[in-house]
Amino acid sequence: MPEGDTVWNTARVLHRALAGARLTGSDFRVPQLATTDLTGWTVRESASRGKHLLLRLAAPDGAHRTLHSHLRMEGAWRAYAPGERWTARPAHLIRVVLRSPGAVAVGYHLHEVALAPTAEEESLVGQLGPDLLGADWDPAEAVRRLAAHPDATIGEALLDQRNLAGIGNLYKCEVLFLRGISPWTPVRAVPDLAGTVTLAQRLLAANRGRWTQSTTGSLHRGQTSYVYGRRAQPCRRCGTAIRKAELGERVTYWCPVCQPERTRRDDAG
Repeated sequence: MPEGDTVWNTARVLHRALAGARLTGSDFRVPQLATTDLTGWTVRESASRGKHLLLRLAAPDGAHRTLHSHLRMEGAWRAYAPGERWTARPAHLIRVVLRSPGAVAVGYHLHEVALAPTAEEESLVGQLGPDLLGADWDPAEAVRRLAAHPDATIGEALLDQRNLAGIGNLYKCEVLFLRGISPWTPVRAVPDLAGTVTLAQRLLAANRGRWTQSTTGSLHRGQTSYVYGRRAQPCRRCGTAIRKAELGERVTYWCPVCQPERTRRDDAG
């Protein structure tokens, strides 16, 4: 699942494959860029901001542009050697192809694909809160943004990328379990917001550079999470069955004993 660490890793893969290369061809399979041709453009760098991926390019005339894409739940970029078969996803999910002498980058099921002047990059990602994996990570600003919505549930607030950028459903569930906080707790009732966002940053940073996301310290299959994806399995701390329920537009996993609730929630199945 693409969360901040996955997008960070993806940006590094594309940077290693394309940075400094002059593109020999491009293929955009999205209506808004269908006629765009980046042949002759140079890839300056690949970067991430939360769950957004930014490919910064230089046109032959010296103009700088940023190719933006959002991975959401299903998106992915893959880098292949020239002539290598593209096997990551079905061909009908391909949205962007970028070719260079040494690599081919293929974007699958991408969202919000756009090409904008790099100087105006903030128009693409300026609404995001502090990036947990960014060089400018600012925990105090993240806390301020969370606290500005005191009646929101902490589960929904952590997923709001305008508060802090990079947390997805996995990290939301795991952070709240480790902090002993019910997902339905109002932000105003969370005793230590600073500790919560600091833990989130530490968990994402610990998984940076690897594709297996683990919050438990184990990389073995079935042992990488405390509650996420473990409905009806015993809590690793107390043995109580992990529960799953809807929270906003997403599901959440939690332990009813380690994360006591004030209001009972029915299991979503």
